[in-house]
Amino acid sequence: MVDLNDPDSQREQELNQALESLHFAFRAVTAKPDAILGDRGLSRVHHRILYFIGRHPGLSVNELLAMLRVSKQSLNAPLRQLMQLGLIESQADKGDRRIKRLTLTPEGLGLEQELSGDQRQRFARAFEIVGREGEATWHQIMKLLAEDVFPT
Repeated sequence: MVDLNDPDSQREQELNQALESLHFAFRAVTAKPDAILGDRGLSRVHHRILYFIGRHPGLSVNELLAMLRVSKQSLNAPLRQLMQLGLIESQADKGDRRIKRLTLTPEGLGLEQELSGDQRQRFARAFEIVGREGEATWHQIMKLLAEDVFPT
């Protein structure tokens, strides 16, 4: 078995290279959206909120909390800010008026498309280069990293 805590091991170096690749790729993928958000006084959390509401119109606040895996307290301020900016609308659920359904306004949809559009283009170009098999492998790796299947 390889000792992953041995800084001199070849496997440790390979894993560090993977971590560095992830870091630099994430930085590249978020650079343009971060600049656009920064010009508006917004941050990545605002982008995540816009993204998930854009993909799931009519999402309830509780569903959004579960999807983002954040507390109500951490979601409240940025969600309220997006609503005040006219980027998100909240309407009472027809069946249960206590539930608030969230949708993007046309301006919110435009901003989300601008932010995520650049990211989608980066992924499209990369997946075009690595082909369908490489794309499938990437999805498999991301899924495994996101799941809580690895004890720490």
